[in-house]
Amino acid sequence: MNNEQLAKEVKRQVQVLLTEKGYVCMVDMLLKLGYLTKQRYEDWRFGKVDFLERGCTVNLSKLTLVYKLMVANASALGLKKSWTSYKRFGKGPKSALRFSKSDKPAIEEAYATHYVATDRIKELAEIKHTKDLESGEDTA
Repeated sequence: MNNEQLAKEVKRQVQVLLTEKGYVCMVDMLLKLGYLTKQRYEDWRFGKVDFLERGCTVNLSKLTLVYKLMVANASALGLKKSWTSYKRFGKGPKSALRFSKSDKPAIEEAYATHYVATDRIKELAEIKHTKDLESGEDTA
C-alpha cells in the first residue's frame, strides 16, 4: 500500500474504530491495517514478544507514518487524548508492556495514548445498558 492509499485507509479505519469502540489507538489501528496480527498482539500481551514493534510486519518508518496519520485524523475530529496503561496478561506480575525497541518515554506514551470521542463513548454505554436491561443482566 503506498502512502496515499495508506492515508485514505487510516482515515477510514479511524471512522470504523470510533463507530465500534468510541476511541482510536495505535494498537487497534495496527490490527485493522493488518500490520499486527491478532496472534502477535496476544503474544505481546502475554509477554512472549518483548516489545510491540517486533510483532509488526512493517518497518519503523511505516509505523511512524501510521501514527502521524492517525493523530492528524484524531485532531481534525477534536478527539480527547487519554493515556492508557497496557499491562501483561496471564499469570504472574502484571508488569507494564513495552511498545518500542528504544523504550523512549515519548514513544511509549505515544503508543499508549488513546483518542476518545466522549459523546460516542456515552452512546455505546447507553446501548450496552439497554441491551443488559433487555437480557436481564443489569444488576444495578
